[in-house]
Amino acid sequence: MRPPLMSNVRPHALASRMQATVIAVKVKPNSRVSLLAQAEGGAWLAQLKSPPVDGKANEELLALVARHFGCRKSAVSLKSGASARTKLVRIEGPSALLQNVR
Repeated sequence: MRPPLMSNVRPHALASRMQATVIAVKVKPNSRVSLLAQAEGGAWLAQLKSPPVDGKANEELLALVARHFGCRKSAVSLKSGASARTKLVRIEGPSALLQNVR
């Protein structure tokens, strides 16, 4: 026997409230402390403890951004700049969560 169809459930209801924001982050690896701060002009600066070897600094950056904005690590991805100092980081999440990004 098949379960009854749920016609009132919209599978994309949650997806319509989700959005993605891309921020530019200047990265300084090999720092004493790990922190993410926004400068006066709206630019983001990340100081990372990890060295820029084998993607360790990129992994730490994604975890730091996720922790700073209170979202899952899987919601944060590197859009471009894998080997550059300035990186574009994509953050996916509810619109209310990402209002403090800009």
